[in-house]
Amino acid sequence: MTTDPLLLMGEVDDATSRLLRTAASMDAADLACASLLPGWTRGHVLAHLARNADGFVNLLTAARTGEPLPMYASPAARTADIEAGAGRPPAEHLDDLRRSADRFSEAVAAMPVEAWAATVETRRGPWPAALLVWGRLREIEVHHLDLAAAYGPADWSEAFAHRLLHEVAAHHADRPAPPSMVLRFDGSRHELVIGDGTAAPVIAGPAPALAAWLIGRDGGGALAVTPDGPLPTPPEWI
Repeated sequence: MTTDPLLLMGEVDDATSRLLRTAASMDAADLACASLLPGWTRGHVLAHLARNADGFVNLLTAARTGEPLPMYASPAARTADIEAGAGRPPAEHLDDLRRSADRFSEAVAAMPVEAWAATVETRRGPWPAALLVWGRLREIEVHHLDLAAAYGPADWSEAFAHRLLHEVAAHHADRPAPPSMVLRFDGSRHELVIGDGTAAPVIAGPAPALAAWLIGRDGGGALAVTPDGPLPTPPEWI
């Protein structure tokens, strides 16, 4: 998958369209159902995705202007905004998702070339502005799964799944004492090693299923373990 933020916007637009179709299919009862995220309904997930788009707009604005804008006013404000938006009627959710996505697209279009070299301050520390479009795509695709609404890892593009898998594997490998495992993609000799791969189990399967399992969004039913045994427990992914 390209790392060029402007080229990657095509992927963001496609992912947003899929998300909007899912959101448009939900009534109030659907939105009140539990999502895959503990303590959050589907309405919470949609409210988060809208506010996340605005948070990325803040970061893009910071990169463009040099003003130190935070992604969110504060952790408490982020939580309050999600809670306030979670119970809205379906039409309001859909309108908010569309408008916030449009604001994000406009903020990307307003970025001069040199602004992509800036560093911005995200909730979890400094980040290159050039990765903000990838960050938004990842939010959309992962949280679309969290809606538990007939959208699964197999619906991800192969390019997205492979990039996410490499990113998460690198994240886990950097953690203290990660469980050792070798990840092998179906139909490929390419492997990713976490921990000590010398005698580690080999976890094989499609890249989307491997990535979803590593981020805790899938139980790993499509994966095979060699030698036979239970799947290891991946570290928590944030």
